[in-house]
Amino acid sequence: MKHPLKRRYLAATTGLLLLPGLLASTPGSLKPDQAKPPRYTFKELLWSDEFNYTGLPDSVKWTYDVGGTGWGNNELQLYTKARRENARVEKGHLVIEARKEALNEKNPYTSTRLVSRAKGGGSLTYGRVEVRAQLPSARGIWPAIWMLPDEWKYGDKSWPANGEIDIMEYVGYRPAIVQASTHCKKYYFRTNNQKTDSISVPTATTAYHVYAMEWTPETISVFVDSKLYFTSRNEHTGWEAWPWDHPFHLLLNVAVGGDWGGKKGIDEAAFPQQMLVDYVRFYKMKQQ
Repeated sequence: MKHPLKRRYLAATTGLLLLPGLLASTPGSLKPDQAKPPRYTFKELLWSDEFNYTGLPDSVKWTYDVGGTGWGNNELQLYTKARRENARVEKGHLVIEARKEALNEKNPYTSTRLVSRAKGGGSLTYGRVEVRAQLPSARGIWPAIWMLPDEWKYGDKSWPANGEIDIMEYVGYRPAIVQASTHCKKYYFRTNNQKTDSISVPTATTAYHVYAMEWTPETISVFVDSKLYFTSRNEHTGWEAWPWDHPFHLLLNVAVGGDWGGKKGIDEAAFPQQMLVDYVRFYKMKQQ
């Protein structure tokens, strides 16, 4: 960076006159009335589950998506409600377990899709979400840590127009690779232009890692163990490209098979499979 005194000296020797304010408008510097980009912190805890109890997930904080319809991806599991075999808290962590068992004629597997309750404080608009988890490992498994809107208000009030934030997705046939994505009307996976990136986490299935997302009016940024590897940016072109301006809640699930998870088949002998969650925490966004 050039020193201001040196800059004035150069102007004088070349016969130029630096008028007041000219120095502030030189390339690469801010004009006096130009606002600096806002900076944010995420230190105030808003909501959490530390899983320091035993039994079913806390019904004040969590509810369930239930069914075996394939969930738009040709998945094979039946998601159950309040069934200890598929979702329980024990030894200080949440267990979401996918099992090879048929409770009906359609679905050869069972699992859980756990949803944070908005009325229980489990939703936010802007902020930081942290989930410390250890992932299942079998070929054919598809665990996810992700977010959907509380209210479906844009476009035809359906997916993907109202947005999705994938903090962590993992498919068992790609060992050690976790993925983050955002989906909306303009950018989503069916048109193969979703905003996405991946990172290698060699011990994802053998150790706990912190999967985190920081969401501001301008960006959605995703981290593993404090390492930033994905950012989706607000283009300011309308809700079609940025529907993330109202409350979203969290989902934790382990799918089996499906268009992505089952792309390389399913190792049926590897079940049951578990995703273990040490804690879930939401932090408030504050502008500095």
